[in-house]
Amino acid sequence: MALDLSAERPAPPDEATDGAWLECIACGDSYPPFADVRYTCDCGGLLEVRYASLPTFADFSGTGVWRYESALPLSSGVTTQEGATPLYEVPRLEDEVGVETLRIKHEGMNPTGSFKDRGMTVGVAVARELGVGRLACASTGNTSAALAAYGSRAGMETLVLLPAGKVAAGKVAQAALHGARILEVDGNFDACLDVVKELAERGEAYLLNSLNPFRLEGQKTIGLEIMEAFEADYGPFPDRIVLPVGNAGNTAALYKAFRELLQAGAIDREDVPKLTGVQAEGAAPMVEAIEAGADEVQRWETVETRATAIRIGNPVNAPKALPGIRETGGTAVAVSDEQITDAQRDLAREGVGVEPASAASLAGLRKLRGQGVVGDDERVACLTTGHLLKDPDAAAAAGADPEPVPADTDGVLSHLVGDR
Repeated sequence: MALDLSAERPAPPDEATDGAWLECIACGDSYPPFADVRYTCDCGGLLEVRYASLPTFADFSGTGVWRYESALPLSSGVTTQEGATPLYEVPRLEDEVGVETLRIKHEGMNPTGSFKDRGMTVGVAVARELGVGRLACASTGNTSAALAAYGSRAGMETLVLLPAGKVAAGKVAQAALHGARILEVDGNFDACLDVVKELAERGEAYLLNSLNPFRLEGQKTIGLEIMEAFEADYGPFPDRIVLPVGNAGNTAALYKAFRELLQAGAIDREDVPKLTGVQAEGAAPMVEAIEAGADEVQRWETVETRATAIRIGNPVNAPKALPGIRETGGTAVAVSDEQITDAQRDLAREGVGVEPASAASLAGLRKLRGQGVVGDDERVACLTTGHLLKDPDAAAAAGADPEPVPADTDGVLSHLVGDR
């Protein structure tokens, strides 16, 4: 069973509950959504949430993630008013990159400073519906911060596993202050996820990484917001959405949003944006698979990049994300850490402060424009996934050094004159 944009809306099976069910993307088997805890199919395939009824834009009301409750598995969540993030104009970057329209969808403006809040408002609500006792995740930082905040708000025990010495201090501080138990693992992110998956298999915790299909339901609202904003403010929908890729959850989630809009008749096939993934050169298994035309991603055992949020060698959502890139006519590209830092600085000069991984989207767009892959007539949205203050050390390294001056006005003016 392949994921593709031409698929018709599925008929609900007997297992559907309130018009929703879980369905395997590999074999098509279905399961009730809340009868028991399940992350994957019995065949090992990834699951997606399916709906008997799909809404159009006219059916949405309110603001934030829960504006889209008619497209979600529950009518309400454990919320801190996530979503409704800004879509910034960046006129200087638009001119420099040389595209018709460039907008920055800044997910760092969510409550805990990253897009992960969208997934957690749904995922933690589902955990509460299932009656589980302990939440857990592996994290490069942002997932742990979001899970800790939403788990705390729900009054649930939260456990986060982090790769020792590899997570930005700002993210560790968030998880700690929100009351999570933090376990530092002697290994990389993928090793942390292996442990969390085994804990979940043993029934010791409810897994809330993006392997969990309910988390991606919250994240698909990024795509819905982008489509609505472009239509309202600029007329046409975007031609392309460029986004950083770590575990490939957002790529999978946006692709699902577009498929559902298409099946509902809310958009036409030509309205679907090209999904374009960007990875750091030191952690680029998705790019490798796209360039090789492979159906599967090969795990990279060793990954390294200063863009810590995408320092992942085994993207678990690749089976959903690879079709998303190919079916929409998109592509994937790897960029250097230096290109990422340059993009981070240039976004900051437009007043958009992001962590390094977020800036990968702009760096990738620049590279693809240079290669002629992206045309000058395209309308592009770049997704930035986390706030600048998530990684203050990287921000300080990318910025200008402080300048010592005397403690008097004449001394300050003399210093400034000396720079001319």
